[in-house]
Amino acid sequence: MSDTIRFENGAAYERYMGRWSQLVGEAFIEWLAPEAGLRWLDVGCGNGAFTEMIAARCAPAALAGIDPSEAQLAFARSRPALQAARLEQGDAMALPLSDDSVDVAVMPLVLFFVPDPGRGVGEMARVVCPGGTVAAYSWDMEGGGFPYSILRAELEQLGARTPEAPREDASRLDVSHKLWQAAGLQAIETRPITVQRTFASFDDYWNTILGGPSVGATLKALSGRNVTLLQDRLRVRLPADAAGHITYSSTSNAVKGRVPQA
Repeated sequence: MSDTIRFENGAAYERYMGRWSQLVGEAFIEWLAPEAGLRWLDVGCGNGAFTEMIAARCAPAALAGIDPSEAQLAFARSRPALQAARLEQGDAMALPLSDDSVDVAVMPLVLFFVPDPGRGVGEMARVVCPGGTVAAYSWDMEGGGFPYSILRAELEQLGARTPEAPREDASRLDVSHKLWQAAGLQAIETRPITVQRTFASFDDYWNTILGGPSVGATLKALSGRNVTLLQDRLRVRLPADAAGHITYSSTSNAVKGRVPQA
């Protein structure tokens, strides 16, 4: 297995993945259809891309975010919409919150990074009050839904190592459904969410992936010949339109369930 992915640069993550997360997040929030005035927890909030959407769209009574990276949290704290949010360092498998202390716990693009996904889901269920919601969305890693799956495949063709999430299987709809069942959650629903993103040009795409935590270091280690070869292959697989724009789709898998009433 290749090295574990680490997220430390909030600004680079925003360009690489934050925008994708927000595209999926819009459909995800519509699917959750939450009431206003709820207490929210964003597990693995990273640089606050999705947390900011909660603040803007869900009128939360309270908003907290947990992430293992202090550098990412620093970026999240710089967002004007999150000045009143509680953002702190923490582990998804040992949440620093008391039982029944929030109404909604979400885990956007994080479940497959948790070494023991079942424990992570169980922790969300623990801190959510009876009748509350536990939900997540993850890129469909095994189904090719990851936004940079083509890039990863081409790098592997060149023999380059690419970091992996420790539990990519957890992104599957059937696996996540079983995880929610095992945590004792009820009224479980799952669905795929497909979104499109447009890059202004190939250079825009290339500069975006150079800052990506999962591939940036790998790209920078390539020889000049392999960089040229990779770029040529990517131009073929990600063709630009007449204006030079590159547009393509990615798919995430979403799951939600409710904590049983006492």
